[in-house]
Amino acid sequence: MTTAATFEELLSAVRGPAGARTVIVTGAGVSLASGIPTFRGPDPGAVWANDVTEKGTRAYFKREPHESWLWYLKRFELARGAKPNDAHRALVAWEQWQARHQRGFLLVTQNVDTLHEQAGSRALVKVHGSLDQARCTRLHCKQGPPRGTVPMAEVDFGPLFADPSPETVPRCSLCKSKLRPHVLWFDELYSEHDSYQFDHVLRSAKQATLVVFIGTSFSVGVTDAVLMRAMLADAHIYSIDPSGVSHSPKIRVVAAQAELVLPPLVAALSD
Repeated sequence: MTTAATFEELLSAVRGPAGARTVIVTGAGVSLASGIPTFRGPDPGAVWANDVTEKGTRAYFKREPHESWLWYLKRFELARGAKPNDAHRALVAWEQWQARHQRGFLLVTQNVDTLHEQAGSRALVKVHGSLDQARCTRLHCKQGPPRGTVPMAEVDFGPLFADPSPETVPRCSLCKSKLRPHVLWFDELYSEHDSYQFDHVLRSAKQATLVVFIGTSFSVGVTDAVLMRAMLADAHIYSIDPSGVSHSPKIRVVAAQAELVLPPLVAALSD
């Protein structure tokens, strides 16, 4: 059974019937053209090869909180200088087209960069957190889980940079517990923080008529969860992936880079 899909086939699915409900899931591949390395991709800067499964964990933060912060800040600094590419902008236009036609739309990103927001996406869930936020490590602190965060811009990293040690890790201004990046670590659950909105993502996937995965490796829990519910809903399922690899017979793959295929796709939508 072939899983390859054409541009025209995807366009027809996007136009769909009146009342169609779309869920889009983006991964690191959508930000690669903006200069942000992926985790598992073939690009030379892919982070996966740099022992991310050890360092991207709560266990590592507990052992070496200062080293954990320095590792994340290095990656965050690269992402902060990035700008949205044509894929991000096209997704904004897609969302606006859906709204004009009173159709459901949800963009779920695994990325912690802020490129979707910078581009103008509004119907957005950042299911793995965000690089522009930190949070307290103490449960139920106003600046900690399950709801609180702290703007990263308000965190003082001066002592940490001057003398990296567990003692110089930034502290919560309210309870003096350690602050941590507001990201979902590999040894954590989506229920760790309300802002991940995992239940909302699952409900939307169950109600979707079209699900499109863009630039994701299908190696994290949210992709499996969305895919399973989309299949149960008998939704049309597509992936935009230059590798052309399908991870399920149910997924139709458009073998193209997102920043090249999304702008003409959205431009072809007619009012």
